[in-house]
Amino acid sequence: MSQQIVTPELCDWIAEQSRVGHPADAILAAMRGSGWDETIARQALARVLGPVAAPAVGGAGTVAAMSAGLPEPDLAGSRPVLDAGDRQVKVAMALRQPRVVVFADLLSVEECDGIVAQAAKRLARSETVATNADGSEVNSARTSDGMFFERGESELIRRVETRIATLLRWPLDHGEGLQVLRYRPGAEYQPHYDYFDPGHASTPSILKRGGQRVGTLVIYLNTPEAGGATTFPDIGLEVAPVKGHAVFFSYDRPHPATQTLHGGAPVLAGEKWVATKWLRQGVFN
Repeated sequence: MSQQIVTPELCDWIAEQSRVGHPADAILAAMRGSGWDETIARQALARVLGPVAAPAVGGAGTVAAMSAGLPEPDLAGSRPVLDAGDRQVKVAMALRQPRVVVFADLLSVEECDGIVAQAAKRLARSETVATNADGSEVNSARTSDGMFFERGESELIRRVETRIATLLRWPLDHGEGLQVLRYRPGAEYQPHYDYFDPGHASTPSILKRGGQRVGTLVIYLNTPEAGGATTFPDIGLEVAPVKGHAVFFSYDRPHPATQTLHGGAPVLAGEKWVATKWLRQGVFN
């Protein structure tokens, strides 16, 4: 089957099969027997049952099982508060397809201010990861200043990264370093996808560092006076930028069918500061 999409109906079917007692490997076998691509089937199982519950590729083991699916918070039972290890995080909103979750109070006020302070001295005009085979260039779609932290660069960054890994149930070493962006009045980020375009000349070399991106977490480090929402044009969703809150979304393949087209609306007054964590299929180095 081509262009297979993990629909809400499929997710409901998987949930029902699990509820009546069928193990994940039996559900996977049934899906494969019905013509589902194994990779898509595993991703659907991970989305509904959680990455650890999904059948592992190449044997059991937490990291193998997690890597077989997608990053996914534990939303079973529609719990309004999730344990992120060192902090209780509220679920403000959740969509199943596409998977979009808005978290409240992911970071404290002090943590937001601390990240801004550490990043402020190192800001430069934002660039793409790589738009040419031989390097980066300024991205005209993004009008902001930014910088990258090395993973685990400081005690604060390590604490936040560990919390994210726990909340999204994804290995810490499968994440890129946090990127911090500052948007001044009038600045925006036009709608785009976060996965690497399979047809671009630079993509094969980028994928060697950890595979495709499979999830994005955007953390709001301040609350702008006006504007600056994170927009999802395909589904008509706008997420307001509130200090300490975050929006997470995942994508099971590098294709517009994931409905993860998103952008940063223009800042109308004040500044907007965000920290973005991109999650990879494998170990990012």
